[in-house]
Amino acid sequence: MKAFRYALFQVSTIITTTGYATTDFNLWPTFSQCIVVLLMIIGACASSTGGGIKVSRLLVGMKCVKREIVQLAHPKSVGIIRIGGKKVSSDVLRTIYIYFIAYVGILIGSVVLVSLDNFDFETTFSAVLTTLGNVGPGMAQVGPMGNFAGFSPLSKLILCFDMLAGRLEIFPFLVLFTAPAWRRKF
Repeated sequence: MKAFRYALFQVSTIITTTGYATTDFNLWPTFSQCIVVLLMIIGACASSTGGGIKVSRLLVGMKCVKREIVQLAHPKSVGIIRIGGKKVSSDVLRTIYIYFIAYVGILIGSVVLVSLDNFDFETTFSAVLTTLGNVGPGMAQVGPMGNFAGFSPLSKLILCFDMLAGRLEIFPFLVLFTAPAWRRKF
C-alpha cells in the first residue's frame, strides 16, 4: 500500500509539473522509471502552464497515425480527426505537426549541447527533458535527491532556455528571437 501511495503521488506531481518528490524514484525498477520519463514527455493537459507535449496534442497525433494506417489499407477512405465530437481542422493538424518537430528539434539540440558536460546519458537526457517539461526532478544525478549544480554555465543557460520554452510554450517563446517582435510598429 505504501508503494502504491508513493507511485500515485509521484505520477501526480510529474504529470501536473508541481515538482515535488517524496521518494527517490531512481531506485525504482526500470519499467517504473520509463513511465516517469514518458510522463515528463507528455506533460500536462491543454491550457496548462506546464510544459511537455500536452495530452491533447498527443491524442491528436495518435489519431493522425491511426488515420494514416487506415488510409494505407483503404486509399479511398476519408478520415476525419475529431476531438470531443468536433472536427479538427487541417490548420490545427499542421500546427501540431510543426510543434512536434520543434519540440523534438529543441530536445535533440539541447541534449547534444548539454552532453558537452560529459555526464551520463540518463542525467543529460532527463535534465533537458525535465527542464523542457518544467517537471522538477529528473533522473540519475538530477533526480529527486540530486540537483543541477554540477552543470557548466553554458549548460545552465541552455536548460534555462528549455525551461522558458516549456513554460511559455515553444512558439510564443521563439517569437521573441525574431526581428518582427522587436520592431516598434504598433
